[in-house]
Amino acid sequence: MSETSEVTKQARRLPLRGWYANLPRPARWAVLAVFAALAYLLPYVGDIPLIGPQIITTGIDWPTALFYMSYYVLLALGLNVVVGFAGLLDLGYVGFFAVGALTVAVLTSPDSQLQTKWSWLAAVPVAIALSVVSGLILGWPTLRLRGDYLAIVTLGFAEIIRTAADSSEFLRGDRGFTKLPHPPGNHSNGKPIFGIIDATPYFWLGLTLVILVVIGARNLERSRVGRSWLAIREDEEAAEVMGVRTVKFKLWAFAIGASIGGFGGVLFAGQPGFVNSSTFQLLFSILVLAGVVMGGSGNIPGAILGGVLISYIPDRLRNVEVFGTDAFEYRFLIFGLLIILIMIFRPQGIIPSRRRAAELKDRAKEVQA
Repeated sequence: MSETSEVTKQARRLPLRGWYANLPRPARWAVLAVFAALAYLLPYVGDIPLIGPQIITTGIDWPTALFYMSYYVLLALGLNVVVGFAGLLDLGYVGFFAVGALTVAVLTSPDSQLQTKWSWLAAVPVAIALSVVSGLILGWPTLRLRGDYLAIVTLGFAEIIRTAADSSEFLRGDRGFTKLPHPPGNHSNGKPIFGIIDATPYFWLGLTLVILVVIGARNLERSRVGRSWLAIREDEEAAEVMGVRTVKFKLWAFAIGASIGGFGGVLFAGQPGFVNSSTFQLLFSILVLAGVVMGGSGNIPGAILGGVLISYIPDRLRNVEVFGTDAFEYRFLIFGLLIILIMIFRPQGIIPSRRRAAELKDRAKEVQA
C-alpha cells in the first residue's frame, strides 16, 4: 500500500479529518477561510453573556490571553520545524526568541547605548536577520551531533544568550529596556491602534503572522525541502547515502526555526514596551518543546494546539484557589501530569501526524514479518 493511501486511510478513521480530507480543494480552502475569520472574532467571545470573561479567563483579560497564545503558537510552529520536521532536538529555542526581542530593544529603546531610536517596524527585518544568523551560528558547529549531544549544545547556546543579557551593561540585565515603541498604525480619529490597554490589535497581528507561518510551513513540508527533512529525521546516514545534502537541509531547519523564533520575540517586545534578561529563562524553551510534544510533533495542527495549551492553561489557573493556594503555583505540576498522561494514552501527541502514524505502522509490519 502506498504512503498516500495509507495516510488517507488513517485520516478517515477520525470523523472530522475524514470529512475534511474528502472535500474538494476549493471547499477545503473555504473551510479554512471560515475558521480564520472566526479566529479573528475570538476577542469578542468574552462579551457573550452566557460565557463572560470570568469563565474563560481569571486574573487576566481575555484579549491579552489571546495575544500570549498567538506568540506561543508562533514559537511552537518554529520549533516544530526543527524538532518535528527535521528531527533535531533543540532545548535552546528561547535563545532565538531573545535575539529577536533584544535586537528590537537595542535599536528602538531610549535606554539603549546606541541611541538609534528606530521605529518598531524598521527594527523587525534586522531582528529577523540576526535571528537567522544566530541559527546558522548554532547549526554549523552541531551538524555532526545528534540526540542528547545536540540537546546539550543547544541548551548551552540559550544559556550563553541569557548570561550575556544578564551580565552585559550593553544589554542592561534585569534593568532592561523601557519605552519600546509599538507597531505603527492609527485609527481614523488619530488614536494609535496598538497601545498598552487593549491587546486585541496585537492578537490580530499575531494571528496574521501565525497564518502566514502555517502557509509557509505547509508548503515547505510538501516540498523537496520537507521530504529531505523527513529523510534526515528517519535515518540521517541513509538519507546521506541516497544523495540528500544533510548539511544544507539541517542548516535550513535551524535558520527557518530561528527566524520564526526571532519573530516571536519581536512580537512580544512590541506589546509591553519592556524587555529584560529575566524573560529568557531556559524553562521557556522546555515549555515550548512540551507544547510541541503534547500537541503532536511533526504536525502543524498539533503544534498549534500545543502552543495554545501551554499559554492558556497557566492563564486559566490564575486566581483559582486550590487548598488555599493560587492554582497558578501548581502549573508545572499540572503540565507534568498532562505530559505523563498524554505519553501513556497518546504517545504521538493529541493530534498525531498522519504521515508519522503511517510510517510507524509500516515499520511494525516489517518487524512482524
